Amino acid sequence: MAKLVRPPPRFNHEEWTRSNLTKYANADVERQSAERLVEESKRLSDETQKRSERSQADVHKKLQQRLDDIRYWKKELDDKLDRLVTEIDSLIAYKTRVEKALQASEEPLHIAKQCLANRERRTSIDLVHDDVQKELLKEVETLEGVQALLQRTLDEATEQLRLNRKAKYLIEKDLKDKFHAQDIDEYCEHLRNNSAEIHYKDGAVKIETNSTSPEEWKDFSNANIENAERERMNSTNLRSAIDGILQQTTNDIRKQTDATNLAFAKRIAETKDTKGKLEDHLNKVLAQIIENEENVARLRKAIADKQPPLMLAETRLDTRKNRPNVELCRDPVQYRLIEEVTELECSIAQLKQRLADTLDSLKGLARNQLSLEDDIKVKTNTLFIDDVECMGMRKSLNIQYF
Repeated sequence: MAKLVRPPPRFNHEEWTRSNLTKYANADVERQSAERLVEESKRLSDETQKRSERSQADVHKKLQQRLDDIRYWKKELDDKLDRLVTEIDSLIAYKTRVEKALQASEEPLHIAKQCLANRERRTSIDLVHDDVQKELLKEVETLEGVQALLQRTLDEATEQLRLNRKAKYLIEKDLKDKFHAQDIDEYCEHLRNNSAEIHYKDGAVKIETNSTSPEEWKDFSNANIENAERERMNSTNLRSAIDGILQQTTNDIRKQTDATNLAFAKRIAETKDTKGKLEDHLNKVLAQIIENEENVARLRKAIADKQPPLMLAETRLDTRKNRPNVELCRDPVQYRLIEEVTELECSIAQLKQRLADTLDSLKGLARNQLSLEDDIKVKTNTLFIDDVECMGMRKSLNIQYF
């Protein structure tokens, strides 16, 4: 073991001195390098601190600008939403007016159709296609046309309400997103270096693939606003059209109803006048029938009164045929008796002919009486239908402007 241990090497003084000088030089170089590194580190720390502060200030400024942009678009969206909500409420009110007008048109249409049905119960010559019938058919056509127009308008209002509510939903959704984004950015704006909520987050430094550009962000809200304004203007125009439609349809119904009522009034007056004239003629016919019946009695009495004189004259002629011989003379008495018989027979024949004529006249008067009575019944039935039933229903008509 003693042979394996070697003594340390021996250096001379020159080597010792050179070693020391080398160490001095190396130490000085390292010290100078360390001093430069310290200075550069201080400068770098100051620069990075200032850059960090500038970056944070810039981020803070951009957050404020972003919040200003969000608040601006929120205000724009809020204004459009308020106006759209007001328009939706207005359109709902107009839609209700159209529904009421459509519902109110049912009664006039039912009455017009009922009047047509009632007038089918007119009989005989009074079952005529008169002005009343024409106006009633025109009234039904007008009311059905009004109902079709109001139904189309109601469908348009319903569809426009759907579009308005869709635009409202889009704006509300946009506003909700902006409220959320504003809360997040306000939270980020208030965070500081000494905030307790800050922390490291792996994978935070990236651009989300589903993110939008500022231009797309603005265009999205602008499109919602333009869509809402477009639908609001369409809704406003529709309400204006509804006003005109309700006014026009009400005027059309009133005009046609007045025309029908006027036709009814004229027809009723004409029927009453005709009925009155028929009744006058019936009274005259009845009076004439009485007079003719009295005349028949007089004629029959006159004929009966002529029988005894005729029998007397014929008896005298027959008796005088029994005169004997030359006494059977064609004397003035004979001739006068023959003339008397001829006169009596002629009178009786004339009276019988007049009686036959009077009886024929009585039959004609009786037929005329029946005809007049039937026609009066027809007119009475017509007046009941037109004046009582139809006009009774039509008096309840109240055409309102909705």
